[in-house]
This record gives sequence, structure tokens and C-alpha cells, in this order.
Amino acid sequence: MRVRVLFFGQLREIVGVSEQEAELSEGSRAEDLFERYGRQFPALAAFRRSAAVSINQEYAGWRAALSSGDEVAFLPPVSGGQQAATSEGDIFRLTREPIRVEEITQAVRSPGCGALAVFDGFVRDNFKGRRTLYLEYEAYEPMAVAKMREIAATIHARFAVSRVAIVHRLGRLDIGETSVLIAVSAPHRAAALDACRYAIDTLKRAVPIWKKEFSADGAVWAEGDNPSQEAISGADES
Repeated sequence: MRVRVLFFGQLREIVGVSEQEAELSEGSRAEDLFERYGRQFPALAAFRRSAAVSINQEYAGWRAALSSGDEVAFLPPVSGGQQAATSEGDIFRLTREPIRVEEITQAVRSPGCGALAVFDGFVRDNFKGRRTLYLEYEAYEPMAVAKMREIAATIHARFAVSRVAIVHRLGRLDIGETSVLIAVSAPHRAAALDACRYAIDTLKRAVPIWKKEFSADGAVWAEGDNPSQEAISGADES
């Protein structure tokens, strides 16, 4: 059987390609495919405990069985354009243009609400004691937007909120530019604040976006988080 294999971030740099077609025997699992590449690229094998795997844009366990035509992506820990369609006033967007903070926050406001909580994450000028020149972000874009939608759906189920915006910048960002914007409107401040914090914390753990820091000394991928068990819901972990 044949599957499509995708690599992102540090893993892409190790393998030297962003995608390949791979022939596998029937009954092969995700871990078998990763092990094959690990034998070819020993540096890749070192990521076995920290990387995640997705099948057809959903997180999966390493022992998940593969089928012909599957899209298998190997993802480094997430660090957390195109505009997706909105749903009942919600906004989910990946963009390579500057994020228009005021425009988005105004769009999230609702006449029936009395609170708007906003998280504006922007590029700082230092990283681990080194002066940062600029950042670059990349994402597994279709899966990233899908995960943003899942976060918003969970927020609506857990908190009494009205509208949610989750917007993330991709590509090169200079110092001071907004990299991620979360905005939540609600009738009362507690729900808005709690939902906003939940959104950014979950995005950093579950949405496949990676950050590379550039300084005068070179470039380094930011250390990220492994996807949470919530993000891999039901996956068969070995």
C-alpha cells in the first residue's frame, strides 16, 4: 500500500524533504513507518519520544494501523495565509499578513456581552539570553485550522461565551509584531477570561504550529510541548 508522508519543522530539516510517498506492507503501523525513516536518518530517531503523529489530519497513536491513501504527518512538539470560514461570528485564521488586532477584536464584540478578553502574543527581542533578530512560524495548515475550530467548540461547550477569534501569523515576524491573537466575548468577565486562557494554553499544546528563532549566532527551533492526551483523544499510545 502507498501513503503520503509529511514532515514539519526540525523533522523536515533532518529528512531534507517536506513530503514523500512511501510503500508499506499491509498491516503496517505508524511506528513502523517512523522507524523506517529513523534507520535512514538517525537524528530523526531521537525524536521518537517527543514527536507526534497524525493520520489524515487527526492526532493518532504510534500503534495506529495505516491504510492505503492515508496522509501521515510526523510532527515535532508544537510551539504554538488563508482565512477560514467563520461560524456564528467565530474567526479562525492563519495569515502571512500583519494581524489587525483592533479589527478582529471589534468583530468579536457582541451587543449582548459586557466583557471582551484578549490575548495578544507578540515577538520579544530576546531568547535564552540571546538577542532575537526575527522569528519564522510554520504550520500544518489544514490540521491547524481544524484544531482551532475544535478549541472554539470546546470553549462554547464549557464556558458561557458569545464569540471566539483565534488568529495565528505564519512566515517571518519582526520584533513587536503580533504572532497570535485570541479574543473572546461573553456576558460576564469571568467566562471571557477563563475561556481566553483555555484557548491559548490549548493552542500551545495541540495546534501544529512551530517557531524558529533567528539571532546573530544562527537559528534554533523553539522547544515546544508534546500534544496533550486531550488533544490525542482516544489515541493508542505505546
